[in-house]
Amino acid sequence: MAYLPQNEGLLQYWLLLLSIVSIGNSVQSYLTTSYTRRVYSAPDTTVTPLHARTFGTYTALASIIRLYAAYNITDPVVYQLALWTYIVALGHFYSEWLVFRTARFGEGLVGPLVISMGSVVWMLVQWGKYIR
Repeated sequence: MAYLPQNEGLLQYWLLLLSIVSIGNSVQSYLTTSYTRRVYSAPDTTVTPLHARTFGTYTALASIIRLYAAYNITDPVVYQLALWTYIVALGHFYSEWLVFRTARFGEGLVGPLVISMGSVVWMLVQWGKYIR
């Protein structure tokens, strides 16, 4: 299908899938704080609508970069930008859990940690396949 990325490999489809799911997450962040509260669930942590919208805005920006990477996976600059979105997300989630203690290890945090870590590893391992 012409609507799907045209290069070989699965990484581009992973980036596309996560972009679509993340755009949905961004939209819901503007509508409710419920998902954001699941991630930042430590006691005495307050999630405001502003916090949820800020989280949604970053997620939308990262999703757009990842979407570009899905369709331009052999472009080294776009690939690096997409990789950095996962590195920043991974650093953010780990720091909120282990440094700032606003996130608790549980259902709301496991998904973002696994996805960001897995994506960083996958993109680093596949670097030579897509970037020459």
